Amino acid sequence: MRIAIIMPVLNEAASIGAALGALAPLQAAGCEVIVADGGSEDGTAALALPLADSVIPAPRGRASQMNAGAGQCTAPVLLFLHADTRLPPQAPELIAQAMAKGGLWGRFDVHIEGRSPALKIVAAMMNWRSRLTGIATGDQAIFMRRDLFERLGGFPGIALMEDIALCAKLKREARPICLRARVTTSGRRWEKHGVLRTIVTMWRLRFAYWCGADPDDLARRYGYAPRPRGEP
Repeated sequence: MRIAIIMPVLNEAASIGAALGALAPLQAAGCEVIVADGGSEDGTAALALPLADSVIPAPRGRASQMNAGAGQCTAPVLLFLHADTRLPPQAPELIAQAMAKGGLWGRFDVHIEGRSPALKIVAAMMNWRSRLTGIATGDQAIFMRRDLFERLGGFPGIALMEDIALCAKLKREARPICLRARVTTSGRRWEKHGVLRTIVTMWRLRFAYWCGADPDDLARRYGYAPRPRGEP
């Protein structure tokens, strides 16, 4: 079962080589790696070009970049991977086994890499919450059947919470496959802003989103700069 790994990037020159290098064994095993660049100004796309199967320009924003990447691949299974997240080596086999049993979509458990011991607790809470609610975040490397992704219209074009919004649609189709194998994601944002402060910020943003707040405003509060309205 072929899998396309889609990575949205923006100004990741310092880490893109390591991120794509970690995927080389999966490429050798048949996975397709697509990098969707949202207008990097540091040479990210040029650095990615010899290491990925395809590097494409896309409108800035994770949702639009991931949708663009999905539109360029041919594999029947899509896996969306953040640039600071690493897959376990057996990821393709685990996904294929789950799909062969009738699974439609899913995610991995997560390990957050960093100095703070509290990050282990944060990761455990994320994994537990995901199992309880059927909602996954992008840090957990969400995967799904391509035909399901297309039928649901892909990621909604919002500046933040695009993963939450798509998962809400996906879980109406089927419960997620919750793989216990762990992806490893960077704890840099947690440690930069403080673990407790980041937890509180994320819960406030999620609550505001469920109450109908504008995702553009939420993105600015989170530290993202959404592209101007009307920009392609």
